[in-house]
Amino acid sequence: MPKIIHRSTNLSAEATSFVGRRHELAQVRKRLTAARLVTLVGPGGVGKTRLAIRSATELERGFPGGAWLVELAELADPALLGHAVIAALDLRDQTATEPVTLLRSYLRDKQLLLVIDNCEHLLDEVARLISELLVAAPEVRVIATSREPLSVNGEHVLPVPPLQLPAPHPGLSAQQCESEAVRLFVERAAAASGSFELSPANQAAVVDLCRRLDGLPLAIELAAVRTRALSPEQIRDRLSHRFDLLTGGCRAALPRHQTLRATIEWSYDLLTPPERTLLARLCVFAGRFTLDAVEAVCCDDLPGAHPLDLLSSLLDKSLLAKEDAAGTAYYRLHETMREYARLELRETGEEDAVERRCADYYLAQCRKFAVEGRYRLLHWLSWTELEVDNIRTVLRRCADRQDLDRGVDLATCLIWYWVTRATTEGAHWLDELLTRDGAPAAHPWAHFVRGFLAVLHNDPATAVPALDRAVSAARRAGQPVALAQSLAMASIAANLTRDHASAQRLLDQAHAVARDLDDLGAVLTMHQARSLNSLVDGDLDAARSAADEGARLSREAGDLYSLDMMLMNQGFAGLIAGECRESEQRFTEALRIARQLDDRVAQCYLIGALGCSAATTGRPQLAARLLGAMERMRGDVGAGVHPGIAPSLAHATTSVTTALGSATFDTQFRAGQQLSREAAVRLALREDSRQAPAAPHQNSTGILGKREVAVARLVVDGLSNKDIGSRLFISERTVETHIRNILNRLDFTSRTQIAVWMTAQDHHEDLPV
Repeated sequence: MPKIIHRSTNLSAEATSFVGRRHELAQVRKRLTAARLVTLVGPGGVGKTRLAIRSATELERGFPGGAWLVELAELADPALLGHAVIAALDLRDQTATEPVTLLRSYLRDKQLLLVIDNCEHLLDEVARLISELLVAAPEVRVIATSREPLSVNGEHVLPVPPLQLPAPHPGLSAQQCESEAVRLFVERAAAASGSFELSPANQAAVVDLCRRLDGLPLAIELAAVRTRALSPEQIRDRLSHRFDLLTGGCRAALPRHQTLRATIEWSYDLLTPPERTLLARLCVFAGRFTLDAVEAVCCDDLPGAHPLDLLSSLLDKSLLAKEDAAGTAYYRLHETMREYARLELRETGEEDAVERRCADYYLAQCRKFAVEGRYRLLHWLSWTELEVDNIRTVLRRCADRQDLDRGVDLATCLIWYWVTRATTEGAHWLDELLTRDGAPAAHPWAHFVRGFLAVLHNDPATAVPALDRAVSAARRAGQPVALAQSLAMASIAANLTRDHASAQRLLDQAHAVARDLDDLGAVLTMHQARSLNSLVDGDLDAARSAADEGARLSREAGDLYSLDMMLMNQGFAGLIAGECRESEQRFTEALRIARQLDDRVAQCYLIGALGCSAATTGRPQLAARLLGAMERMRGDVGAGVHPGIAPSLAHATTSVTTALGSATFDTQFRAGQQLSREAAVRLALREDSRQAPAAPHQNSTGILGKREVAVARLVVDGLSNKDIGSRLFISERTVETHIRNILNRLDFTSRTQIAVWMTAQDHHEDLPV
């Protein structure tokens, strides 16, 4: 497994050379010294995004908090704007805190640069958000791109012109041929054809072509790629015909957006019929998309053409962009191209049908997530993070078109994504879909998920009625698994209100239903409820017993999320009972899993828990730093303090203050508050020391052979034996042998233990390949 890289930016490397724009780059730098918001304004295809990203890349070093890109082109729902900014900043929406409140808290002392790209369709919402953030965070600066100004106080508008064009007078000079527009055409044509050069024979056609394209970078790039098949003279002549058609021969009146449309339309007309059909259908994807998605959504009735060949052809023609993520090739349409494709698809009359296929595809994938997520959580979280723009678009279409059954199913199937990444967004979608007229009445799992999210928010006022609805719907539908889990979760919600009698009654009912079931989810939810409720009630033996059994079952099943929760419960039961060594081991293992899952709220709690452990074992300075780090992280993620752990934190704070004295405690506490999240995790795990913590029975992967290390790394990624075999070109039976050997060598009993141990090792040493 590759080591985790903690970023100070999400700006991607530029795939192609950056041509010209020296004046504009200088203007951005100059204006950002005087203003905190600079908006780059211009038509689609003029190069606003490239200019913004290049500016941010050059300015990044001047911002200790880094430079961060927020892409809004694929965001259609204004209500999700805050969530998009949170995701771009690599934060987590796992609490009840509103996104804007969380952003204000996180950014208030940060010195960073935000690039907010493609604002034009969300002008009012973006303007309000930027205004709030600039007031709350005095050291934050913003570069925005839009087709029109945001009209925010303090905004400096910088119009982005087309590239510098050759002078219009007769005759050609070296200076004309060095203009920005010509340089861009020549560079892109050379890259596309491999042999193109500007020569005395073709330079007049190239200069004329760039003039006719009004210096628009996107139009020039689309034309340049055609040099694979056509000469510059042929490209120019075909564009001339198109311009005459659009403008009646009056070229002086040609608006730039018509120029761009003409170029796209010309490129579209040169495609084969299957290529045109596919390009139009690709507009249903809001963000990046894979070959599998294209095959399922767009290609069921394309005769005589392989989808990969069609995508490759569109890629070759610069109509698509490609990127690699998580070992998979993803494709993306430029937003201007998507707008054009949408118009073409609408004219064919098949827009609704393609969108339905798109919704069905993502619903099918998310149903797999709901079934497999418990056991392959790392894999599915990675997939969802890459596909979330498409999923959001499908949810929005379902809500807008009253396709509520499909929408509720989709939102419900994303339970593990909402729980570990976006609880507030999940609650938003379920609230919108379930409260619409015509929403499915008998959907116990949807109400269960809504109640679960409210429990995570420590919001019993919402959790109790949602779980009551889940219980009633499960009984009416005759779904005992949903009933058992809903009763157990309702027990946790009741305890949040201090209604211990109802909590025990609901848990007894859950047990009565679940004892006749063979369902791991129901059993684990009951153990979680019994353990949490017992912690609140002070019954440590019951809390430990339930958590022990839940941890055992989670390990056997490879359920990382449940194991993390059970280990935390074990740790707090041991801590309160005075079993400090054992509780610290539990907290440490849980924190490693939380880091592996990138569950920020769990990391926050566990850093505080290890601070409590340090306080009880005579390490007051470490304890004070960890308590300070937890407090900082609570503010960053918007987390509250669960009533089950609040007494331990209060006791630790009091004892450490007494041991150190108020002044020293405050110094160490503030030092902890200055730590980044990853630095705090390393401190809590004591990874800052030269000696790595010992793993069970070994402190190095040297006990494993190279092939066994490779297999173990893929176990961390959640792959099945079959998938591991495919990756390593070995048989499934050989993989089984390697897994068995690894378990024997490390004295482990489950794949989860292998995954946790490998993650810890990868943070400390270079492993053999």
